[in-house]
Amino acid sequence: MIDKVEAVLTEYDLTGKQLINAQWSAAGSDQFTASSPVDNAAIGPVYSEATDDEVDLAVHSAAKAFREGDGLSVLDRVTFLEKLAESLERSMGRLLEQCVAETGYPVPRAKGELVRTIQQTRDFARLLREGSWVDARIDRGDPSRRPFPKPDIRSMMQPLGVVGVIGASNFPFAISVVGTDTVTALAAGCTVVVKGHPAHPGTCEMLAEVLRLTMDEFDFPEGSFSLLQGRGNSVGERMVMHPELSALAFTGSEAGGRALCRHAALRDQPIPVFAEMGSVNPVLVLPNATEQRCDAIAEGFVGSLLLGGGQFCTNPGMLLIPKTDAGDQLLERLSERIRGSAPPTLLHVGIAQSYRDGLVSRQAELAEDWVESESAVQAACGGLPALGVVDARAVTDRLIGELFGPFSLVVRWESQDELCELMDRLPGQLTTTVHCVGNEEVEFARVIRLMQIRSGRFLMNGFPTGVEPGDAMHHGGPFPAASLPHFTSIGMASIDRFVRRMCYQDIPESLLPMQLWDSNPTGIMRRIDGQLTREAIEEPSAS
Repeated sequence: MIDKVEAVLTEYDLTGKQLINAQWSAAGSDQFTASSPVDNAAIGPVYSEATDDEVDLAVHSAAKAFREGDGLSVLDRVTFLEKLAESLERSMGRLLEQCVAETGYPVPRAKGELVRTIQQTRDFARLLREGSWVDARIDRGDPSRRPFPKPDIRSMMQPLGVVGVIGASNFPFAISVVGTDTVTALAAGCTVVVKGHPAHPGTCEMLAEVLRLTMDEFDFPEGSFSLLQGRGNSVGERMVMHPELSALAFTGSEAGGRALCRHAALRDQPIPVFAEMGSVNPVLVLPNATEQRCDAIAEGFVGSLLLGGGQFCTNPGMLLIPKTDAGDQLLERLSERIRGSAPPTLLHVGIAQSYRDGLVSRQAELAEDWVESESAVQAACGGLPALGVVDARAVTDRLIGELFGPFSLVVRWESQDELCELMDRLPGQLTTTVHCVGNEEVEFARVIRLMQIRSGRFLMNGFPTGVEPGDAMHHGGPFPAASLPHFTSIGMASIDRFVRRMCYQDIPESLLPMQLWDSNPTGIMRRIDGQLTREAIEEPSAS
């Protein structure tokens, strides 16, 4: 039997509208179209830019739906997420077709990301079923305690409210309409308003339709999810300033993230902006590793640099290699691979132009210390892979900044002191990596300590691309890699962004969430009087 979502999406015609209150809306006159990054050809239909009134209606409807509650139990929400994963799976063919046309990604790249998104959705269903993420705590009361009776106090994580999501350009599935931010917020019990990315609006609309049809089966209130479209910053700025928004999730540029944080701070009631803003992700190669693993490091580094066209926030944009004969050999191996590499198709004209402008400015500063692909750029939004080479003592502040695309700065160093001075100048990073052999990490402990302080994820003898969305993953880092370094935007712990602790004192069980009932019907791990246990409370407190 063909699934309802699969059947609808097979024949689905894109509307170019906003999805608000489970209805497609196009109130505004401003319009835009998507275009192919391969040849700049327009990809229909024409999309309507969300008006201020539509943004207000979407957020207000989400706030109303949150206040009323959706009535779903924990197990209902588990079933919903599992059904959503199944719906995405059944819709894969049409989704991939639209995504590849709008992004220029090869089918295997797009499919891998969609499969990851589907698995991530199932993982959040698993997280809800297991339940310990709510961090349930119970301190039983003792009315006989003197000189003051001890109250019965219970607490756990509860949904935050209305979450705004601004989708990323480089992850049309995994960090988009039905990606880590949206699925995490819905799993937590929040309502969601998503601003789709204008580079792939058709993919965003199709994902929204899959989500709408799936939510219909579970009788979610109409305002529980909305999709807004827009080519500029005005929709996101209107969202973050709306008084009924509780939090905003953003993945994109540092300039965009900083602007949203400023807007949020100026509100009468400031809200958190969980912005992941990228970094240069320095990779340090120590002397013994340079000598003994030259070819493997060159191959692995260039593969990581070119992965996804260099359009990952974990792209290794800085490589630090020693100024030795072995270092010269490693640089030559890297150069050979870059010269022979094919220019990838970048996601859209804005990224492509920014990348080309960045190459021109860096090449002017680095003069002859420059290596680039010898292949001609074919696609309209093609990007030339390149390496710039500079001495550690000559690294300027401008060279430290991220250039989004297949470029990396190769820094030649002579001493650990030089490395430490450079690390002291680097801003916060999503990742730092060291390649070493034997006990080199002991000799270079000072710079390794600085690398750990600077980043959210520290790697050894690997490469930073490829973020595994598991229970232990932390994808964030000190500012400006992320606006709030305590939180991750990828992995199961990302749900912590959209919850807050709610405390109940001397409250009858009829008003408590079931996770705090004496009988523990969900069977989750709880902290009772300081001890972790799954056991029920056999003798309730006398409070």
